[in-house]
Amino acid sequence: MADTAFDVIVVGGGPGGYVCAIRCAQLGLKTAVVERDRLGGICLNWGCIPTKALLRSSEIWHLMHRLGEFGFSADNFKFDIAKIVARSRAVSQQLSNGVGFLMKKHKITVIPGSAKLVGKGGKLTVTDDGKTTEYISKNIVLATGARARTLPGLEPDGLLIWTYREAMVPPSFPKSLLVVGSGAIGIEFASFYRTLGADVTVVEVLDRVLPVEDEEISAFAAKAFTKQGMKLKVGTTVTALKKGADNVTATLKTKDGKTEDITVDRVILAMGIVGNVENIGLEEAGIKVDRTHVVAGKYGETGVPGVWAIGDLVGAPWLAHKAMHEGVIVAEKIAGVKGVHPLETSNVPGCTYCWPQVASVGLTEAKAKETGKKIKVGRFPFIGNGKAIALGEADGMVKTVFDAETGELLGAHMVGAEVTELIQGYVIAKAGELTDQELAHTIFPHPTLSEMMHEAVLAADGIALHI
Repeated sequence: MADTAFDVIVVGGGPGGYVCAIRCAQLGLKTAVVERDRLGGICLNWGCIPTKALLRSSEIWHLMHRLGEFGFSADNFKFDIAKIVARSRAVSQQLSNGVGFLMKKHKITVIPGSAKLVGKGGKLTVTDDGKTTEYISKNIVLATGARARTLPGLEPDGLLIWTYREAMVPPSFPKSLLVVGSGAIGIEFASFYRTLGADVTVVEVLDRVLPVEDEEISAFAAKAFTKQGMKLKVGTTVTALKKGADNVTATLKTKDGKTEDITVDRVILAMGIVGNVENIGLEEAGIKVDRTHVVAGKYGETGVPGVWAIGDLVGAPWLAHKAMHEGVIVAEKIAGVKGVHPLETSNVPGCTYCWPQVASVGLTEAKAKETGKKIKVGRFPFIGNGKAIALGEADGMVKTVFDAETGELLGAHMVGAEVTELIQGYVIAKAGELTDQELAHTIFPHPTLSEMMHEAVLAADGIALHI
């Protein structure tokens, strides 16, 4: 008979779930993971990883059109969307297999199927292929993730109206697209398809694209997107989608009541996500749910002894690295590790892999002002950086926000080439509570893009050296 008793059972094998399981196993706990689909969850299979593979292909396509700048020439180059998609899926599969290897390495039992809590904790059932098995565990960690949000009248059909899943595996390349929502998911797909030549329109209900980012960075990105030929319609809603034989006509409405119809080959819905809270026994267990997300404490506790929750299931920020960090926190709390620190959401970086890339951590300038603190702001443009010019990537900027009295780094915001790699420097500085003076006296290597981070710190005190 299969073993049905564990110290920890993690429900969901996504980034938060599998990392939590690994850390539990490292701490000597007998651990299992329940997964109804593929290990790696949405991130590895239908999100973070495969989209980056797609965007890498579009980046190469973009560079091929700039060959002359770098002293090269070529004729009649073309792309094959089927091969681009196939490479993306292969990358995804490789990493999902890698998670499976990690489960075996750490002697974690993988239980296929759908899990449901039984009563107030300590037990759950797993159903797979019509067979249901009961398991017992001292601790159950819920990591069921989330899915795309849909609205009445804007439901996906998988053919003409897509969610991220269909957008990732197009059977053919659409000539025109409407992207509903300009957060990270929407803008990344808009960037991918526009770079490869599609006519792309982005609709955003708020007054600017990438609305969670610093307003100045958002404006810079919007200008770049528009220059690329992307059509941005902010302060606009989609009131209806009418499907044709092989196209969709969308009715758009602005805040002042004006309407227009546009017809496109395909529509991508990117209006946020909702937590996977259904059919896992939350109500029976007495676990609170608020707007499709489980209510959890600062250590992932749900209020029901022995039941924890992490990741997208518990709410924003909906990021894989946030889920992973929460997974480690919960594992260490379960194991009784001393000195476990709760998640500090202001130290969670955000990255959008469009072109140009956008990355940030901490407070925007506007949010920093709302705190009532006296602030100082530093800015440095890519055009002032030697490495950026050498790369042919001179469009972008780095922005810092400091407490003017204490020197505390309140926020950092970037737009431009490779900023998703650069942001970690500010994340470390923020988590380590470094001041502007400590950053100013740090030596940054030359020539690198990271020098702009140094200059943006100096600029906050009016002493930038290269602008």
